[in-house]
Amino acid sequence: MNQHPQRLAKWIAANGYCSRRNAERLITTGNVSVNGLPAKHTDLVTATDQIMINQQPLQITPARVYYKYHKPVGVDCNIKADDAASLYHILQPLPQRVFAVGRLDKDSSGLLLLTNDGLLCQRLIHPDFYHQKSYRVKVDSTITTQFICNLQQGVSWQLGNNRYTSRPCQLRQLTDDEFIITLTQGLHRQIRYMCKSQGVNVIELCRISLHNIVLDDLTLGATEPIAGSCLDTLLQLTISNSI
Repeated sequence: MNQHPQRLAKWIAANGYCSRRNAERLITTGNVSVNGLPAKHTDLVTATDQIMINQQPLQITPARVYYKYHKPVGVDCNIKADDAASLYHILQPLPQRVFAVGRLDKDSSGLLLLTNDGLLCQRLIHPDFYHQKSYRVKVDSTITTQFICNLQQGVSWQLGNNRYTSRPCQLRQLTDDEFIITLTQGLHRQIRYMCKSQGVNVIELCRISLHNIVLDDLTLGATEPIAGSCLDTLLQLTISNSI
């Protein structure tokens, strides 16, 4: 175990409890204590400190595990034991506690990475790192050259008082109404809003890759361990830990 002091949220993530972003939320809401005192974001901790989350001790450094899961439409990425559609019921049979890296909305299918490696999760979802995620998309209209150009260059949309703009992206047309799009950001229901900004509705959306992990022919609803050279490449992301 690394005895060099680390920021509290990073330490919680490194020990597989959740992503760093979620750890920061737990600290902000007062659900974390360090050595009996309410935690602060600036706390530096090591293995000698007693860290409690929701009044339960943080378990130190379980073995890291990595799975890919082919999420069907209808599975919700919330973690609620009383919701029959929740991802919670997919995670329970796995031998260690894991969480999903990022989300897919309930109406979408495709690749989810499941792990207890909070640092890797942070690397993959933090917008500063520009990691690529690819999706196969079917829409309700014929795809035009202008539609392709607009999405590639970046489009904007309004939600309430907030305005969002997509980064430039890659897009490859497959048929009159299907394409593959590769993003480097993960805004809420982003592809659906990008298409809607052009007067087009998404009717099918499937994530087919995340960084170097690809869905391939993994059966719908199946979970498969990630190992070998594929895992080695993925873990290169955690070598640098500046964020």
